Amino acid sequence: MPQANVVMHARRVTPTTSIIDIQGDISAFAEQELMRAYTEASAPTTRTIILNFTGLEYMNSSGIGLIVTLLIRINRQKQRMLAFGLSDHYQHIFELTRLNDAIKIYTSEAAALAAA
Repeated sequence: MPQANVVMHARRVTPTTSIIDIQGDISAFAEQELMRAYTEASAPTTRTIILNFTGLEYMNSSGIGLIVTLLIRINRQKQRMLAFGLSDHYQHIFELTRLNDAIKIYTSEAAALAAA
């Protein structure tokens, strides 16, 4: 069975904000790792989850589906999702799929944290 080619680390940067650092590929095989990282990043006081796509190597349609699934989960928890570090290619994909309407994209970690 294929394995996920991704590693994710959750960092709590304030009592209300956490960052999930993504290294590798987001595909259907990344579901368990993504949900584990979200569980680690989320606490009762968490209001904002920021995805760091700087280390993203590849994302397919299944990976975009996982991001949407995570977005739904985050919204149900009355949290919001922000992102930074997307390459031009993936920024374009987010625009085409209109994910950028639901997930605000920033140019840097500092900009995303300022918006949080």
